[in-house]
Amino acid sequence: MDDPADWTHFPHRGDVGVRGYGRDMAEAFENAARAMTAVVTPLDLIRVVRVIPVTCRAADPSILLLDWLNAVIYTMATEQMLFHDFRVRIDGETLQGEMEGEKVDPERHEPSVELKGATLTELAVEQQADGRWCAQCVVDV
Repeated sequence: MDDPADWTHFPHRGDVGVRGYGRDMAEAFENAARAMTAVVTPLDLIRVVRVIPVTCRAADPSILLLDWLNAVIYTMATEQMLFHDFRVRIDGETLQGEMEGEKVDPERHEPSVELKGATLTELAVEQQADGRWCAQCVVDV
């Protein structure tokens, strides 16, 4: 779940790229959300206290990723939460997801940045030659 081989960051002028990998597209989306959260604080500092559901719809898998990550960012901002784990199911154009986390504790979490939004920059959802999926984009911080 928190295996660094499943997600990574990549540099982008003043912002940060997030990349998630998985056996299928859903797992790659989950890991992209983990990578995004890890920009703010280490995942192991976040406890699971509350589960929040989310639904997104888009015909294009890349736009579905963008909508998913922006739903996570929106919920972080409006609920003042950080998320440790994510579950995603994708059925056609519909993503059903759950985010598990807790309210931000500034002293314990020491958030390093505020996420503003997932962008179209370097947005891609692709199945790689080895069969694994990669989901990535640049996040405005």
